Amino acid sequence: MLKQTLSHKLLQKLSPQQIQLMKLLQVPTMELEQRIKEEIEENPALEEGNEEVDEFSDDYDQSEPESKEEDFDINDYLDDDLPQYKTSVNNHSADDEEGGIPISGGKSFHDILTTQLGLRNLNEKEEVIAHTIIGNIDDDGYVRRELPALIDDLAFGFNIHVNEQEIEDVLFVIQDFEPAGVGARDLQECLLLQLERKHHGNIAIYTAKKILETSFDEFTKKHYKKIIKKFEITDEDLKEAIEEITKLNPKPGNSLKESTNSQNFQQIIPDFILAEEEGNLILSLNGRNAPRLKVSRSYETMLRTYAEGGESKSNKEAVQFVKQKLDSAKWFIEAIQQRQNTLMITMNAILEYQHEFFMTGDETKLKPMILKDISEIVNMDISTISRVANSKYIATQFGTYKLKYFFSESLSTTTGEEVSTREVKKILQDAIDGETKKKPLTDQKLAELLKEKGYNIARRTVAKYREQLNIPVARLRKEL
Repeated sequence: MLKQTLSHKLLQKLSPQQIQLMKLLQVPTMELEQRIKEEIEENPALEEGNEEVDEFSDDYDQSEPESKEEDFDINDYLDDDLPQYKTSVNNHSADDEEGGIPISGGKSFHDILTTQLGLRNLNEKEEVIAHTIIGNIDDDGYVRRELPALIDDLAFGFNIHVNEQEIEDVLFVIQDFEPAGVGARDLQECLLLQLERKHHGNIAIYTAKKILETSFDEFTKKHYKKIIKKFEITDEDLKEAIEEITKLNPKPGNSLKESTNSQNFQQIIPDFILAEEEGNLILSLNGRNAPRLKVSRSYETMLRTYAEGGESKSNKEAVQFVKQKLDSAKWFIEAIQQRQNTLMITMNAILEYQHEFFMTGDETKLKPMILKDISEIVNMDISTISRVANSKYIATQFGTYKLKYFFSESLSTTTGEEVSTREVKKILQDAIDGETKKKPLTDQKLAELLKEKGYNIARRTVAKYREQLNIPVARLRKEL
């Protein structure tokens, strides 16, 4: 039986403008530029402005816009007394210089291999096989797929039936291409292909080849004593052979500059710039985070023209369309303004919290700091602080740092003092850098060393911090 009821619900719901702000807040500078370009392309009422305007006001009105209504006052959109800074945003001076790293064009890695293929005397069937193999070589220069999979590709894609031997014969031709080592199926084969092209008669190269051929597993695990015993060589002989191996390129595909493209490089553009003047820290927002934007005056003129055109249905629809575009442009500019404001407030709080580090650059001066500490200072939600810290960088006189670098958990010393885990990692890094490579420090030895310095940390915690620093275990750090 159908029944009609009336009920009230209290819900928290983000407005489209708040959602837009949250999305803009978490993107880095490079993505922000792209996002602004997309918005300008989609909304003709939004323009890039070149005139100098005042900085955005700190008492920016953060109240939510009124709900959309059919009837509206056109004077709200054509108010001549509206200050220009309310409909534009700028953080540039006339002396600002912006430069980008040009990306050179050229042939791709696979194009270079295909060019070399044209210099070989192959029949039509072998050329199809060769093109299939080259198409399956990754940017590192390896053929990662198994030969049976290539056989299936040729059968289903080109109706060519081949066996593994035929594919291997063509693969051997490709392995003779430049750079040395290209077309290998694993690291062992890649290194051996490069050694094959070395000058013969060198005993160190001969020893290196034998080690890779018969003792590759022992070599990767640095079981040097087993290798010395197996080949009956001296420590010096093994050291020379290892030097020859370390000269080889484990990723031959990356040796060609033409193989690189813009996706292989991540150009870091800092969102903040920190300078020191007479003992004072001066923080500024990168100008690329505050582009010149304004509401199109031509669209406002268009709205006035349509509004004066009468009450016809088509005229009302045109007015409604223009109104929507003007609203969208104003909301986007306000979101950019609020993004700038939030970034600066949050970064200033981090700057004050970690003031000693930013003055000295000493990692041991970093205080334990979590997202909650900053959110309480700026009176914002933790999720907002997380969005600010995500993918943002600051350029200082000591280098460029990711904002997440300054956040770390606390650790208690034997005296009860709270220190940052970053300080412990710095001590670990220094201890490993200064160790004797013939007998590197184990995790247990590192734990004992930290205990002597007043940090009572378990061995498994030391192992966790070592892995976070991308430092291998003691056995893999061993050198002759």
